[in-house]
Amino acid sequence: MLNFDDLHPDTLAVRAGTLRSEFGEHSDAMHLTSSFVVGSAYEAQQKFTGQIPGYIYSRFTNPTVTAFEQRLAAMEGGERCVATASGMSAILSLCMGLLKAGDHIVSSNSLFGATIQLFNAYLGKFGVTVTYVSPTDVDAWAQAITPNTKLFFLETPSNPLTEIADVAAIAKIAHQHDALLVVDNCFCSPALQQPLKLGADIVVHSATKYIDGQGRVLGGAVVGSHATLEPIYLFLRTAGPTLSPFNAWVLLKGLETLGIRMKAHCEKALELATWLEAQPQVAKVYYPGLKSHPQYELAQRQQTGAGGVVSFDLVGGKDAAWALIDKVELMSRTANLGDTRTTITHPATTSHGRLTPEARAAAGIGDGLVRISVGLEHVGDLIKDLQQGF
Repeated sequence: MLNFDDLHPDTLAVRAGTLRSEFGEHSDAMHLTSSFVVGSAYEAQQKFTGQIPGYIYSRFTNPTVTAFEQRLAAMEGGERCVATASGMSAILSLCMGLLKAGDHIVSSNSLFGATIQLFNAYLGKFGVTVTYVSPTDVDAWAQAITPNTKLFFLETPSNPLTEIADVAAIAKIAHQHDALLVVDNCFCSPALQQPLKLGADIVVHSATKYIDGQGRVLGGAVVGSHATLEPIYLFLRTAGPTLSPFNAWVLLKGLETLGIRMKAHCEKALELATWLEAQPQVAKVYYPGLKSHPQYELAQRQQTGAGGVVSFDLVGGKDAAWALIDKVELMSRTANLGDTRTTITHPATTSHGRLTPEARAAAGIGDGLVRISVGLEHVGDLIKDLQQGF
């Protein structure tokens, strides 16, 4: 009998979490319903109290969402997944489920801008404090710990500079101080990296990105052990930052092609990054597949591919960056990433625009930085598009 734990992620992406109804449908079913009927008052009481399994209300129980949760958990090597309405609601649910007033987070200073806003502007209101450190300085994580530290939080590769954090080393420090390590795996997806197997306790996703892969729907997820995720699930059950069944179905279909898409994204991104390094208008390229990347060797050990995001500093700063972005005709000017269509953005004035200039400087996000999420177009056409921009 097949053991699903021994199957490759590409197989799990197609087969794990399949829930068939009495009709025996081959493709995943879409259960567009707000509630579920029970056979008796006793059955309702048993389901509401959790004494017997079953579906009650789609704010917290839905078969299509369950199928997505089970499939993503299997691909990440986790026991359980809690799906949410977006990547940011996944992070919010995680924090609300696991933290209380007086708790402390040690976080990478190289994060998606909205995550930093959530930590500073909203968690701070409720007495949760955050210390930011470099994701690549392992000693800094240890030095930032306080008696109240409950979580370590990082992205690897980071957004937008593709810095690679040593997950195993940072996990060891976290566990020595009874803290949980949370890794945002958005840039790699489980097709390229499985942080739980490297020692992380929790993985979070903006499923909006590579898991969907075609820029269609929003979604988020938290993956970990049953015990760790139970408080997060209880928050979702009460507060309702819920993944819709339709979006869950779209994400299920996205997972089925994740492996082959990520392979293509990696190949095309490396080709484009290599070309960019040779251009006189480019001061520096940030891509973990390049040997010039400071964490190249770590990326080779920790990931099975370098990902689809390439960032670079332009000579000429903001003026040069905006001129390039305004002149491209093929690439989409949007801050989203992980799409089949290549996107281009200026992080300092979009995704990280709400940060203070000091915070952007600390994270290394300069005015000349441009981020490209390489899609599935022919790379030669992308190069032509950039050449006319240069």
